[in-house]
Amino acid sequence: MLIDVHAHLFTAGMLNRHAFWGPFMKARGLTVGHFSLGTNKHRKPAVSDAEAEAALLQKMTHASRRSLMAERGVDKLVLSTPSHAFMYWAGDFGNEYARICNDELSAYCAEDPTHFDFWCHANLADPAAAAKEIERAVTQLGAKGVCVGGANFNGLEAHSEELFPVWEKLEALNAPIMVHGYNQSIWLGEQHHQDKFETSSIVGDCVDETLFFWYLICGGALDTFPKLKTYITHAGGMAVFQLGRLAELNHGMAPDARNRRKLPDYLPNFWFDLDVHSPALRRGVLEVVGADRLVHGTNFGGAYDNGDPTTGLGLDDAGCEKIRSGNAIELLNLAV
Repeated sequence: MLIDVHAHLFTAGMLNRHAFWGPFMKARGLTVGHFSLGTNKHRKPAVSDAEAEAALLQKMTHASRRSLMAERGVDKLVLSTPSHAFMYWAGDFGNEYARICNDELSAYCAEDPTHFDFWCHANLADPAAAAKEIERAVTQLGAKGVCVGGANFNGLEAHSEELFPVWEKLEALNAPIMVHGYNQSIWLGEQHHQDKFETSSIVGDCVDETLFFWYLICGGALDTFPKLKTYITHAGGMAVFQLGRLAELNHGMAPDARNRRKLPDYLPNFWFDLDVHSPALRRGVLEVVGADRLVHGTNFGGAYDNGDPTTGLGLDDAGCEKIRSGNAIELLNLAV
């Protein structure tokens, strides 16, 4: 069985919900406020805004998704709100949009629960509202956990004690976190063009994910909430690749860190995928964290396709099956 826990979804009901923030699918790309995703500004769009939106929504239909899943041998997707639309910066609309996303994600999955589950969305810029919405999404709508950005929840970060009620709620619900960085240049407003080459997404996502790992540990959250579970996309950003450095300098150069144990002792609270673009790097991640800490996540249907990341790992069938489905079933309490 193959379960991909990293896949994003837009429905028609998740688009065009705010006059300014949108989000809108336009010919120049996904547009949120002043920000538009991608490099279409250097060429004339070949389609209209309406055609671009229709093409996006066609890719998101159940039939289109199931067709691509069959082609790639995927049995189930766990869907989440696209990270560019997290709306932590959008004031009260951030809370409204979280409710919209969760209602839409839940309805989409309810049409075909055999093939689809979802991570809920919550506005972590408003921790009290986020905790309440997570409880609604998990207990009433069927969400399996919550997808969050890696850093900067309108000034809050994973170490901020204001977020502890959110971590407390997730621990009580036995619901994991999925960490996916997002394009911080959206905060720049009309100056977003200063983010050259989409750097805050292409590079910044991995930085954000590393920061979440570092801040959650250093802030003492995992001492206060020792059963909190976190899955970090893109093989953990840079956390796994720089684990030795983080461990040594947490002890020697981070005097304000509040973690009570050595940094590697917190690894049992974390899961990672193998969404890196080299079999050698995937084998390195496996060697560092072990097969029990890995799930299958590929940004399914996104900008690239690197095939089955368990290929070439040198694992036996039982080890591969843990990554392909077993760990996800246990982590997300999936019904299969």
